[in-house]
Amino acid sequence: MSKKKNSSSINKVLTQMVLDIFEQNGNVPLNYKQVSAHLNIRDPEDRETIFDILKDEAKKNTIKEIAPGKFQLLELKTFVEGKVDLTNDGSAFIVTDDEFENDIFVAPRKLRNALNGDRVKVYVYAKSRGKNKEGEVIEILQRAKMEFTGIVKLSDRFAFFIPDDRKMMHDIFIPMAELNGAKNGIKAVAEITDWPADAKNPIGRIKHILGTQGENDTEMNAILAEYGFPLSFPAEVEHESEQISDRITEEEIAKRRDFRQVTTFTIDPFDAKDFDDALSFRLLENGNYEVGVHIADVSHYIEPDSALDKEALDRATSVYLVDRVIPMLPERLSNGLCSLRPKEDKLCFAAVFELDENAYIINEWFGKTVIHSDRRFTYEEVQEVIEAQAGEFDTEILKLNALAHKLRERKFKNGAISFETTEVKFKLDEQGKPIGVYVKERKDAHKLIEDFMLLSNRKVAEFVSKMGKGKHKYTFVYRVHDSPKPDALANFALFAARFGYKINTKSDKETAKSLNFLMEDVEGKKEQNVLTHLAIRSMAKAIYTTKSSSHYGLAFEHYTHFTSPIRRYPDVMVHRLLFHYLNGGHSANAEHYEKLCQHSSQMEKKAADAERASVKYKQAEYLRDQIGNIFSGVISGVTEWGMYIEIIENKCEGMVRLRDISDDFYTLDEKNYAIIGQRKKKVYQLGDEVKIKVKNVDLTKKQIDFTLVQD
Repeated sequence: MSKKKNSSSINKVLTQMVLDIFEQNGNVPLNYKQVSAHLNIRDPEDRETIFDILKDEAKKNTIKEIAPGKFQLLELKTFVEGKVDLTNDGSAFIVTDDEFENDIFVAPRKLRNALNGDRVKVYVYAKSRGKNKEGEVIEILQRAKMEFTGIVKLSDRFAFFIPDDRKMMHDIFIPMAELNGAKNGIKAVAEITDWPADAKNPIGRIKHILGTQGENDTEMNAILAEYGFPLSFPAEVEHESEQISDRITEEEIAKRRDFRQVTTFTIDPFDAKDFDDALSFRLLENGNYEVGVHIADVSHYIEPDSALDKEALDRATSVYLVDRVIPMLPERLSNGLCSLRPKEDKLCFAAVFELDENAYIINEWFGKTVIHSDRRFTYEEVQEVIEAQAGEFDTEILKLNALAHKLRERKFKNGAISFETTEVKFKLDEQGKPIGVYVKERKDAHKLIEDFMLLSNRKVAEFVSKMGKGKHKYTFVYRVHDSPKPDALANFALFAARFGYKINTKSDKETAKSLNFLMEDVEGKKEQNVLTHLAIRSMAKAIYTTKSSSHYGLAFEHYTHFTSPIRRYPDVMVHRLLFHYLNGGHSANAEHYEKLCQHSSQMEKKAADAERASVKYKQAEYLRDQIGNIFSGVISGVTEWGMYIEIIENKCEGMVRLRDISDDFYTLDEKNYAIIGQRKKKVYQLGDEVKIKVKNVDLTKKQIDFTLVQD
C-alpha cells in the first residue's frame, strides 16, 4: 500500500516537472526524448515513463499531440496578481487587475494562509471551474491588515483570540506572555506577529484592551480599530499642534484680502464643533452681489511632511460614527485654530464671486482672506428665518437663499441628479444607548450651503483645469464621477418600471431628467429608500484623481473638493496646489499626487464602511429590546440565503432567512430582484411591503434576524 502511494506521489511530481519544461521553453513543441534531455533523464525505462506521462496528459487535455510524437501545452501556466475576496465557506475568489474576465477561484486548502483583502500572487491552472479559472496562492505580496478586534479566550496554559471579522477564518494563538493584561472575555485588538508555514493558526499579541463587550465606548472603538482608524493621536502630533501660535500678525493680514468688516456667518449642524466654511455677503454699488465662500486655511498651519501632515494624510478623513467624530486633525486645530468661530479673526482660503440677480457669475477671485464671523447659525435657525421671512441677518440670508435656488435650478437643468436619501439618526441616552430613531430632514438651509460649496468647488476646478494645454496641463486633485455602465442602468430602468416609473436612457441628460422626476415622485413613499439606493448602486463611485474628467452626478465638467480641509485631506492638497499656482508655481508631480488620491479614495471608503457599521450596531442595539414585536417593512435586498427588510417606522434593516420561510422552498431570481417559491410560485420582490417579527439580535455580528408574519 505504502509503495503504491509513494509511486503515485513520485509520478505526480514527475508530471509537474514535465509540464514545467514546456512552460520554461516558451511552449515549443517537444517529443519525449527532448523532454527527457531537459530533465537530464537517460535511462530508457525512465524515458518510456516520460512518454507515458505525455500520452496521459494528452488524454486529460492538459497537452495536445500536434504531430505524431510531438507535444505542446494546451495553455501556458499563468501567474497573476490580485486581491483575495474570501467567501463564507473559506474558499476565495482572486480579483485580478483586468487580466481575466472572471475572478479566479481558489479552494480553502490552496489559499496558503492568505486572508481577506490580501494582495497575492496566484498560479492559474489551465482547467476551469465553470466560468471561473482555478488557481492557488503561491505568494502573499501584501497583507491587507494584521490587526483584528475580537474576544480573548483564556485557558490555564494558553490563550486564543476570536476575531469579530466574519471573513477572518482563523483564531489567533496568543502566548501568555503577550496578553498585556487582557482577561478572559475582554474585547481587545490583537496583532498577528508570526504565522509559521506548518501552523494552522497565526500567532499574535494583544495590542490594545478595548473594554467590556457590549459597552458603547468599547464597541465604537472596536469599529474604528476594525477599519484601521487610530483611537488617539501620537504624542508627537499632539505636541506639534500645541506649538502652533494662535496669534495672527499684521504682516500675515497684509498678505490677504481683509473681509473683517463684511457681513459673515457660518451655518452648521446644532452639534457641530468645527466650522470650516463661512459665507460673506454684501450688495455692490452696481447692484450685483458679492458672495465669499471662506474656507479654513488649514494648509497655513500644517507644514508639508511634518508629523501633523503625515498623520492627516494617513487618516485622510474624519470619521463620523453614530455618537462621535474621530477628527483627521487634533482638537487644537479642528475645534480651535482652524474653526471659524464667531467673534474671532480667522485665516481663510476663499472663492469670492460677483453674482447678478440671476446668480450668473460676473467676476470670480481666489485667494487668501482674513474674516471675522458675526454669527454662528444652526441649520434650524436659518430655516426659521427663511420660513418666517424675518429674523437676524434676514436680508442676507433671504438673498443668499434666492441665489442658491437659481444655482440649483440651473444645475438640474444641465443634467445633475438629485439623490435625496433618508439619513437615519439616533436619540441616545447618557450611556450611548439608542432610545429613539428619527430621519434627518434636508431643507432649504442645508441646500443653501450645499449650493455655494458646489459653486466654489466647481469654479476652483475649472480655474486650474484651464492652466496649461494638452500634456502641459497643471496637475490637480479632481473629484471624478464616471457615467454609469449601460447594463447597470438598463437593469435599474427595468426594475423602476415595475413601480410605474419610466427611465429614459437615450442620453446622459435624458437619464438625469427622468431620474430626477423619479426621485421627486418617490419622496415620502415606502419604496423611496429601495429605489434611491438601487439607483445609487447602478452609478459609478466618485473618486479622487489627478486625471481631469467630469462629474456625472453633478453634471459638472470639472469638480474638486476645496471646502472641507479640516475633515478631508484631498481639500488640503487642493489648497496647497491652488496657492502654489496662484503664486506662479510650475505644475506639480502628477504621479506623486495620484498615489495620494488613491490612498484618499481608499480611506474614504473605509470611513464610510465604519460609519455604516456603527449605524448597524445601533440599529441592532435598538431592536434588542423589541424581540417578538411586529413591524411593517419593505424588502430592501435579496440574496441566495435571504431577504433584507427595512422597517418603515424606524429604517432599521434585518434579514429574513429563506430557511425560516416554512410554506415553500424559495430560490433567488437574480434578474428580477425576487425570491420565488418553487411549488406555489409566490413571489417576494424588492420593494414589496411585508409584515415581520423581530426574531433575534446578535450585537457582536451586528445582525438582526426577522421572520415573516404571513397572512
